[in-house]
Amino acid sequence: MGRDLQVAVLLCFGMACATASLGQAASPKNNEVVIKNAIVMTATHGNIKNGSIYIKDGKIAAVGENVNAPAGATVIDAGGKYVTPGIVDSHSHIALDDDVNEATSPITPQMMMKDAFDYQDKAIYRALAGGVTTSLLLHGSANMIGGQAIVIKHKYGLGRDELLLPNAPRSIKFASGENPKRVYGSRDQLPSTRMGNFAVQREALVQARDYMREWDAYNEKVKRGDKDATAPKRDLKMEALADILRGKLMVQIHCYRADEFLTEIAMAKEFGYKIRAFHHALEAYKVPEALAAENIGIATFADWWGYKQEAWDAIPWNAVLAMRKGVKVAIKSDSEDYTRRLNQEAAKTIRYGGATEEEALKMITLNAAWIVGVDDRVGSIDVGKDADLVIWDGYPLSTYGLPEKVLIDGEVYFDRSLPGLGTTHYREGQ
Repeated sequence: MGRDLQVAVLLCFGMACATASLGQAASPKNNEVVIKNAIVMTATHGNIKNGSIYIKDGKIAAVGENVNAPAGATVIDAGGKYVTPGIVDSHSHIALDDDVNEATSPITPQMMMKDAFDYQDKAIYRALAGGVTTSLLLHGSANMIGGQAIVIKHKYGLGRDELLLPNAPRSIKFASGENPKRVYGSRDQLPSTRMGNFAVQREALVQARDYMREWDAYNEKVKRGDKDATAPKRDLKMEALADILRGKLMVQIHCYRADEFLTEIAMAKEFGYKIRAFHHALEAYKVPEALAAENIGIATFADWWGYKQEAWDAIPWNAVLAMRKGVKVAIKSDSEDYTRRLNQEAAKTIRYGGATEEEALKMITLNAAWIVGVDDRVGSIDVGKDADLVIWDGYPLSTYGLPEKVLIDGEVYFDRSLPGLGTTHYREGQ
């Protein structure tokens, strides 16, 4: 039997057993749920020992040592175990198959990662089993300006559109440095140098500015009642670039080196857009003040280094050094493997740099959610936020922490105690 078939059989068996014996775990999200007898790690206002969380209609309705909930609410007894917000992966390429890069042109902002999204990818499940409830799925780094990202919740087993986070802010992927140089330089094509990288990016933004002016002039003529006004030709590529300049797309930039951070910041000021975060950002510790001054976050590795020239000056203290200077820091995966244990990656910042427990937790919850633009909805255990929660068997910020149950919008989507692979919503062939 092939591996994929074995996994499908186990998933189906797990779902059947869950339906038969643990109906509470797969209860509808509109049911009221109370998690009690937990050490609640809120990520915003410390830990609550022997705490409870009341969930109503998929939202956190109350949290504290004592909460008021109706007698008919489903009760999950955490048994004194830890509960954290669901983990947010602020840089992922899972579920995009081999379509992560449109490497035919260095400027492709009209590409939509939604069009490549494979909602059945088992990496979504594996991340869920590691406590990840939300991920930002980005275009790759072949292009100076790549495609537009999507934000998903790891509701493995549901239909494609049910995994997409409704009304999530739009993000677009930029990339500078070695990757665009390598991709196009190997073809003797522009850009093949860092100079070429930024020349291509600047030229695209100039064209977008001119495109906007043409449309502004046309719209002004229409307002004045000019019936002879001719509309410019619509161009999807220019529309996407114009949305960057209009502030409608959050700019997420793959960038490693300190000098390139400064160049990207200067270009953003020149054209009037804001950078949301630098991704990878292994030299952020060299210029943290410059990033903090512009309210630019970083989504970085805990201790990856040396895998290419841009990564030679990486240090494991980078995250905490940048954080201490006012930079909003997230630890992300960029890996189908690392996404399964982001809790351990965050824990490394306690060892390297002395991050506090809450600071480390924020790096994979609230700070990551801010980079994605959804911190008003997920990333902490606060009233009004989505009930995306993880109950841990073991201390979360250690190698002993294993997700026991994972809830998204108040529903259990993973339960390690179930037969098979712990899924509650997967059905074979869906």
